Amino acid sequence: MKVAIFFGSKSDIEVMRGCASVLKEFGIPYESFILSAHRVPEKLSTTLKNVQNKGCEVIIAGAGLAAHLPGVIASQTILPVIGVPIKADLNGLDALLSIVQMPKAIPVATVGINNSYNAGMLAIQILALKYPKINNKLIKWRNDMKNKFLNDNSKGAKL
Repeated sequence: MKVAIFFGSKSDIEVMRGCASVLKEFGIPYESFILSAHRVPEKLSTTLKNVQNKGCEVIIAGAGLAAHLPGVIASQTILPVIGVPIKADLNGLDALLSIVQMPKAIPVATVGINNSYNAGMLAIQILALKYPKINNKLIKWRNDMKNKFLNDNSKGAKL
């Protein structure tokens, strides 16, 4: 397993499928866990130690409302943590600000509200620094994306 995906509630599953889908597309092994930083902090800590012992290299953590999960995880590891703010109250702005405003020296990279797909892409970019096979696949994927865009839009648009 290279990536661990954490989120605090079953209601977050649909949002967090985005990161899982892109990790699958790139053949990146991952595991996912529903754990709450507030309701089961001991289980979260134990699971975090276990994923690190299994060789996890990047963590994606989705959270809504107070959105403490990514920060709590970041406080317990030196692995890169990518936070996904999940829309609940205040259209997700509360979660976004909670994740983005981490104290100095405990960073959490943060993507847009409900944008776990980009969290998966960021995890892939981090892994591409170390693994040439992932790097090459990412470069090809980006080139294919550019070519598709150019082909789809080469004739301009009728307004």
